[in-house]
Order: sequence, then C-alpha cells, then structure tokens
Amino acid sequence: MAEPAKIAWFHCFSGIAGDMALGSLIDAGADIAGIREICELLPLGGWDLQAHPVQRGGVAATDVRVIAQESSVVRTASHINALVSEARLPDRVADRALAIFAGLARAEGKLHRRPPEQVHFHEVGGLDAIIDVVGTCAALEVLGVDEVYSSPVAVGRGMIRSAHGRLPNPPPAAVELLAGCPVYGLDVGLELTTPTGAAILSALAAGWGPMPPMTISATGFGAGDNQLEDRPNLAQVVLGTPAASRPGGQPVMLFETNVDDATGEALAHALSELLKAGAHDAWITPIVMKKGRPAYTVSALADLAVGDQVAATLASETGTLGVRGRLMERWPQSRLEHEVDVEGRRIRVKVSAGRAKVEHDDAVRAAKLLGMPTRQIISLAEEAWRRGGA
Repeated sequence: MAEPAKIAWFHCFSGIAGDMALGSLIDAGADIAGIREICELLPLGGWDLQAHPVQRGGVAATDVRVIAQESSVVRTASHINALVSEARLPDRVADRALAIFAGLARAEGKLHRRPPEQVHFHEVGGLDAIIDVVGTCAALEVLGVDEVYSSPVAVGRGMIRSAHGRLPNPPPAAVELLAGCPVYGLDVGLELTTPTGAAILSALAAGWGPMPPMTISATGFGAGDNQLEDRPNLAQVVLGTPAASRPGGQPVMLFETNVDDATGEALAHALSELLKAGAHDAWITPIVMKKGRPAYTVSALADLAVGDQVAATLASETGTLGVRGRLMERWPQSRLEHEVDVEGRRIRVKVSAGRAKVEHDDAVRAAKLLGMPTRQIISLAEEAWRRGGA
C-alpha cells in the first residue's frame, strides 16, 4: 500500500522571504547537514549555511544565514539555469528550483521588457539567494514533501532600497509573481514579502487558502530580520498528511454588522476590502431596522486565522460601532485550478466534480484587452479547457 502524500502549508501572516521559507523547514525538522549536502552539488564555492535559534514576538524560531564571500557578481537567468541543470541535484529538487528561477526570470523580464533568459539577477543572483532557493527545495526533499500549499500572503507598504534604486513596496517583481494569488497589505513600512519568497510560493503552491485538512506531523517558524510591532516577523510551515474525510466541516467565523448610513459606493468598496483582507466571501443583504429605516447587513465569512483583520476591516470600512460574529462550519467542495490560453491571454478555470467555471475577473480583463464580449471569452475558455484539461 502506497504511503500517503506529505504536504506542507506555509502560513504567511508576516510575508515570506527565501531565508524565512528555508528557516521554517529547518525548524520543522529538515536536517541542515542533508540540505548542505544537496546544495554542495552546485558548482559554487565560498558559502556556508548556518541556522540559529531566535525569538520573534516571544515565539521560538530558526534564523537562517547564508555566509557568502561574494558581493558584486551579477548572474543572468541562463547562467543560473545552467548551474542548477549541471549540478546533478535530485530530480525533484532540480525541477522545483528551475521552476522558481523561471518564474523570477519571467517577472523580471516583463518588468524590464527583456527576454527572460537575458535577465540579469541582482539580489536574486547572489550566492545567498541561490542557496535560499535551492536550499528550500532541498529541505522539502529531505522532509519528503510532495505538495505545497499556502495561506494568503501579507505584503508591506512604502518604499524600499534595491540594486535598481528606490522601489515601491511590495517590490514590482513580487507583485508580478503573485498575480492570481491571494495577497493582502499590512500597514508596515518593511519588505515583508521578497521576490524570492513570492517566487517560491508562486512556483510550488498547488493551492491557496486556510490550512488544508491534514493530520499534522510537525511545524516550524522561519525568522525575518526585523522585529515588528504588532506581530511576530515569522513565516510558519505546517507539515502533515491529508486528512481523511470527516463529518465535521471547516471551522469559519461569520462576521456581520448593520449599517443605515453608508452609500452604495462605500459598501461596494467594503466588500472589495473584506476579500483583500482574506475573507472567503462577503455579501450585502437589504434589511429594515428600527423605526422602519432601510438598511443593509454586511457579512463576511473568514478563516479563524484571519478573523481579526477581517473584523477590523469590516469595522473600518463601514464605520459601524460594532461587529458581531459566530462560529460556523463549511464544507467546501474539492477543486483544482487550471489555466487556459485565449488569444494569448491566460484565463483561470476552477474545476470541481462535474463542473468547470471560468474565473470571471480574468474573462472581463481579457475581454477589455481583446475587444471581445465577455461571454465569448468565457465560451472560448471553457472550450479550451475541454480540449486540454478534461
């Protein structure tokens, strides 16, 4: 009888960087000697991988440091691909690392309007970043992880310094890499999610959302460099095996408030912000309040892990004086996400038992760019899925 697949779920409540991903896996039990042994297959010298116990916000974690000799070498995407391809890494390590670097190359190429293979990596091309990426893939292999999942990803705001000068935060490359992934912003003037961290998740994550049903075997925390005021600067990984079906549903919180003094524009914006804050769903119901006044109930369904921020968003965006909530369960149907090509535009298609549904926002965006009716884009995307994804 085959062993059950092993899964890893990254909880990115303070963002994620390459060293944080690697640190969390080492903290969860990945043998650092085994990781070094795999990374030493790369034709690169002058580096060492060190891991130290630290605390962030009172939570014990592992801080990973790549001690490297170089500081000014700039490598192209083709150079890094050659390094990985020639290293005789374990197949899954090589495939995962190449996928991460390919994503970085595509993102940087789009931003600089250059072919991906000609992109020059600056920070990402340094020895430390290469070891972060290959080391993370090696740690997943050491732990025997078959599938990777992730929570929505937190990003910061403001400006940051880079090899290209001052850039907006989150970095443009990270934004490009996380297109189509659930992301939300925090009022933190630090680079919470780096391009390397974004590339790891966008290349490896098989799904996004709250922790999938699983039997937990280990967990670990990887430390970021800075101390944050309102949360521990950590990325968490949870390891386990998929849980068998159970009668109980997934625990969620329903948050609600009644408002009678908000405009339609304000309420529509509130729904958008609730979804950005991590709510599974948000909606508005017309009601009649005391004294016969017409009003609305604004509702949001959220995972417990993001309940505080969803409740805070509901309060701030509606101006309400109070939010109520109750614990509920839900039974989401298993689904997969595919991508199809329609006239050169990528369209996501959600597939569940007996049904394939085109992502409406993708169809609308493609329709505007191509000058075609949305219904035609949806029809073409469904047909493309039936040809290649059924």
